[in-house]
Amino acid sequence: MSNQLVWHERFNIGVEFIDREHRKLFSIMNRLFANSGKNENSQWIYQEGIKYFKEHAMRHFAEEEVYMASIGYPGFDTHRRLHDNFRRKTVPALERELELSNYSQEAVNHFMGVCAGWLIGHTLTEDRAITGKTVSKWVGVLPEEEQAALREVIKQLLYDLFRLKARVISGHYGGEKFGKGIYYHLVYANKQGEKWENILVFEEKLLLNTVGQLMGDNSSELDTLMVNATRYTAQQFVHRIKEHFPAAEQYELKEESLLTYAQFTATFEREHPQCSLLFDTGAGYFAYCVIAPQLLHEGLGTALTAENVMSEIHEYLKKSEVSQKKKILLVDDSDVVRQAIKGLLESDYQVSAANSGFSAIRSITLDRPDLILLDYEMPVCDGRQVLEMIRSEKEIADIPVIFLTGRVDAESIRKVIDLKPEGYLAKTMKPAEIKKSIDNYFSKKEGARME
Repeated sequence: MSNQLVWHERFNIGVEFIDREHRKLFSIMNRLFANSGKNENSQWIYQEGIKYFKEHAMRHFAEEEVYMASIGYPGFDTHRRLHDNFRRKTVPALERELELSNYSQEAVNHFMGVCAGWLIGHTLTEDRAITGKTVSKWVGVLPEEEQAALREVIKQLLYDLFRLKARVISGHYGGEKFGKGIYYHLVYANKQGEKWENILVFEEKLLLNTVGQLMGDNSSELDTLMVNATRYTAQQFVHRIKEHFPAAEQYELKEESLLTYAQFTATFEREHPQCSLLFDTGAGYFAYCVIAPQLLHEGLGTALTAENVMSEIHEYLKKSEVSQKKKILLVDDSDVVRQAIKGLLESDYQVSAANSGFSAIRSITLDRPDLILLDYEMPVCDGRQVLEMIRSEKEIADIPVIFLTGRVDAESIRKVIDLKPEGYLAKTMKPAEIKKSIDNYFSKKEGARME
């Protein structure tokens, strides 16, 4: 790996000793990146470097927590929980992987990639929130004890219902799309009118591999019968969760609806869930979100009743089929560029965006695009490095990539030609020319497919 973490002014939060330690952690990671694969004693170097990084990170967390407590930072408990998750779960899991693989290059790259991504994201959001430069993404979440209990209940339920051994992918699922699926919304309320809302997200292949097989349905697509079966499976799922949490027993089901992905993500823009978990079942992804106190707004989703349930399911499936536009993942660290190109293309394509190489890989894994528009010049992990990662993974190696660049010179082309990009688009091109190039690309692909 030749990645480097580039320090930017926006990383400074305005507290001298915290900013100093952040720069130190960046420096340690950069030394690990610089030594990657260059020394026959690399295992010893990695062991010592990772140990050094861990010691600094743990000490920094402790000092930062003392500071937050001293100023009465209101987000202290949530911030400390994020620290705990990293030092007690993420880092130990990565260390076990290193030891089991005898410090293989793949495991080392995984360690450095995860830690670098976490460090950047945590610094730009949670640490900046300490001094009011931004707002924490995780305000009002359930206590860790309750989340831990809920994770175990859900893993057991997935096993009881489907005989699948699930593992938690994210304890802070932010609504990322992970392929075509069903977004099922259940609204419960008590006598005082307080609401307890649940959103269950089933990846389509999970339903086909579980509900479909249980019904003896060998179809490769969801149908009305399968969606109805999923509705009752979801209700049973939530009912079983209620059995484990006595406080939920006072709530009764008042309304259910099927959400589009746009309606689902709108809930995350308005208010983050108190608990939001993403699981890999081995047969497909599953997410469970609890949102309170208010979720229902006009247009969020049509309530399902005995009178309209069949027509709503038919309409839901029909819309799902019609909306199958080509999917484009736009990767660029500039907010301006992302917004401009997304606005240019989203009328004809499903456009998702990532602001870094690390988030791009995660997006590709969760929801495979038909085309990637990749910024060539990005900090930390540039376009070539992202494309190298894509080409090195068998499952995603064949995804076409077009580079976005401020310059198209012979040297830049020479560096990436062996990675077989589909082409280059200069950011200086007129918007209409960029749009025409994308349209032409898909037209040629479709023409070749039909021959």
